[in-house]
Amino acid sequence: MHYPRRSFLHLAGAAALSALPRAVRAETYPTRTIQMIVDLPAGLAPDVAARLIAPPLGQRLGQSVVVENRPGAGGNIGAEYVVRAAPDGYTLLAAISGNAVNASLYPKLSFSFVRDIAPVAFIGYTPFVLAVPPSFPAKTAAEFIAYAKANPGKINVATAGIGTAPHLAGELFKMLADIDLVQVPYRANFMPDLLAGQVQMSFVAVAPAVGYLRSGKLRGLAVTSAKRMEAVPDIPPLGDFVPGYDGSGWLGVGAPRNTPADIVGKLNTNINTVIADPTMRERMIGLGIDPQAMTPAEFGKLIVEATEKWAKVIKFAKIKLE
Repeated sequence: MHYPRRSFLHLAGAAALSALPRAVRAETYPTRTIQMIVDLPAGLAPDVAARLIAPPLGQRLGQSVVVENRPGAGGNIGAEYVVRAAPDGYTLLAAISGNAVNASLYPKLSFSFVRDIAPVAFIGYTPFVLAVPPSFPAKTAAEFIAYAKANPGKINVATAGIGTAPHLAGELFKMLADIDLVQVPYRANFMPDLLAGQVQMSFVAVAPAVGYLRSGKLRGLAVTSAKRMEAVPDIPPLGDFVPGYDGSGWLGVGAPRNTPADIVGKLNTNINTVIADPTMRERMIGLGIDPQAMTPAEFGKLIVEATEKWAKVIKFAKIKLE
């Protein structure tokens, strides 16, 4: 069979790569700078976490890890950039739970997060706090649910917009607790209205809320994680009151599909070591991240389950982007 020269060279290169012993490939990787893409604007928790992890990870690997923000389209621009990159371990994605949500929120995506991103390492959960102003009558999550059932459609929930993680955490709450809450999407910061009682509740990120919670300007009724958080250990999980509830966001690292398993394994081992460092753990907890190590397979299972869960919530809530 005759091959055009370009096709032959491509096939020959692929054959040579596959013949390269895995141990040798893992030992030589990396030989140049690694790029980690954050598909959100600078300054948000996933971006800060990526920038905390990058220097020690680079030191362990012997090459720089450079963080680059590529926000837009709800995170799809950055994710697609990584999907289209060469599967060689030099382009990584700071993967977030929103990537799993987008699979259902954007039905016409040209890629599949589950299919096209290889799970590399888990960094941690990013839970929210069900917070109310001190003037709100409920002082516990159980009292909140009872009040909501007695006052359907009268509790306004501030969110950062349709399809955002706090919005979906609220919709999951509505679905499992069988209560009627009214979502109020904000384009700007909703915290002043929440503090003033203009809206009755929100699922707020832990880091920016801690000061308000400690000062009594907000009351934390529950966290969206499956267990208590180290940052706010006195606030119980919402799942204690609503069986099966887990509305946490999460953060991890992904790579293009077909990235060699030995490279994925090397990255996983080193990222797990970085986040296990006591100083790094404390900094992550301060960001509202509950750090936890996983194997690539465990992280992949989480991604599949999260994609399926949020698809059900989006269908239940009839969420559609304008």
